[in-house]
Amino acid sequence: MEAFNSVVISQMPFLLGGLWVALQLLALLLILGLGLGLGIALMEVYGHWTLRWAGILFERIFRGIPALVLLLLFYYGVTEFIELSAFTSAVLALGLRSAAYQSQIFRGVIQAVPAGQMAAARALGMPKHKAVFHIILPQALRQAIGPWTNEFSSELKATSLAYVIGVVELTRQGRYIISSTQGNVLLVFAVVAALYFVANWLGNQLLYKLERSLALPGFETRRDD
Repeated sequence: MEAFNSVVISQMPFLLGGLWVALQLLALLLILGLGLGLGIALMEVYGHWTLRWAGILFERIFRGIPALVLLLLFYYGVTEFIELSAFTSAVLALGLRSAAYQSQIFRGVIQAVPAGQMAAARALGMPKHKAVFHIILPQALRQAIGPWTNEFSSELKATSLAYVIGVVELTRQGRYIISSTQGNVLLVFAVVAALYFVANWLGNQLLYKLERSLALPGFETRRDD
């Protein structure tokens, strides 16, 4: 108990500061992944064959390279030509990787919308691009919230990898505390794990609530246990 009070309680502001950095990183990489991933999904489903192959090539490359390697590649490789901070390098590396995974989430839900709806919109004289944005996407994006929850959880945990390129997020703050207190490894990393767990649980609860509020009648929804 004495160790808990002297280490955890006194160092909690630093741990919460590290968590805040991790959440900022998470928000930015998910926004980047969302915009780019949705664009790639639309290219793969509705684009010219050249755009489809460009989208497939992008997602295969960024899904096939480990996140840690991408972080090192952007921070130590790209920065030889363009000046990037460690935080920006992490946003780009993890954001592009997230875009590759999100593109497959969006491609799946877009293709799950019955083809007859596009045909009906076109029969009524609606241009294809308007049918996509006004008929297809509103339904598909609602259905994407469930699988997107898994992406949220995965990327929250991936933010801890930014530790290796010097981003002072939650994991690195924990390591600093262990060094400064000369021990307490199990205690400090147990608190770090608990903070990740709480952030993940709260984020999932908010996404589950959003999923239920936007659920479409007749479609399967998540059950409350």
